[in-house]
Amino acid sequence: MRPLLEVIALGPGDASGAAEGGADRLEVVADMDADGLTPTLDAVRDLKRACDLPLRVMLRSNDGFSTSGSELARLKIAAHQLAAAGADSFVLGFLGLNAEVDVEATIALADELDGMPWTFHRAIDHTLDHEAAWDVVPGLPGLDAILTAGSPRGVASGLDELCSRAAGDATAARLIMAGGGLEADHVPWLARAGVRQFHVGSRVRPGGSWKAYVDAALVRSWRILIDDAVAAAL
Repeated sequence: MRPLLEVIALGPGDASGAAEGGADRLEVVADMDADGLTPTLDAVRDLKRACDLPLRVMLRSNDGFSTSGSELARLKIAAHQLAAAGADSFVLGFLGLNAEVDVEATIALADELDGMPWTFHRAIDHTLDHEAAWDVVPGLPGLDAILTAGSPRGVASGLDELCSRAAGDATAARLIMAGGGLEADHVPWLARAGVRQFHVGSRVRPGGSWKAYVDAALVRSWRILIDDAVAAAL
C-alpha cells in the first residue's frame, strides 16, 4: 500500500492540480490565515464535482483550539450538512482551558460523524503535555490520523520529536500524518522512522502562495519524493 499524500484544497480550482499530480486525498478548509477553518457547503459540493479524490473536511470555527457549547452545536449541524454535500471524512479536535485535549468535546463531535473517519489536527502540537495527549488521542473513536508537526513551530522544529515517536511506537507511526511546514528534506527521515502519511499545502502552490492554485507538477514532485523515500525505507 503506497504512502498517503494529502493536499490542502481551498476550492474547486485546486482539484485538477491535486488529482493530476497524484494526491490521494484533499483536506478541504477555508481561511488559511487562521490555519484552516470550516469551508462552505458550496466549496465542498464544487470540489466533489471537480474531482474523484476523497474530501476530508475541516470542522473548526475559530482560530484557536477551544470550543463552546453553542459553537459545538453548530459544528455538529455542519458535520451533517457537509457530509450531505460530499465530505468523505473530517478533521477536528479541541483543547481545554489548560491546553489539554478536550476529550468530551472531541468525542461529542466525532459521535456525529456516523462512523466516518477523521483526523485529530494540529491542536495536539499546542498541548502543554504532549505525552498525556498522545496517551489519549490515539484511542479516540473513529480516528485514523493525527496531523502533527511535532512542535507548534512546525516540522523544522519538531522533526526529531516526530521521528522519535514514530520509531518507538508502531501505533504512533501508523497514525502520524506529518504536516505543518513540511519540507522535502524532512521526508526521508520521517519515512525511515515509519511515517506513511504526509500533508502539504503551500508547498504545492507556485511561489508558496495561498492565492495560487495547486500545481500538478509540484504535487507530482512530492508524490515521487514520498514514494521513493518510503520504498527506500522498507
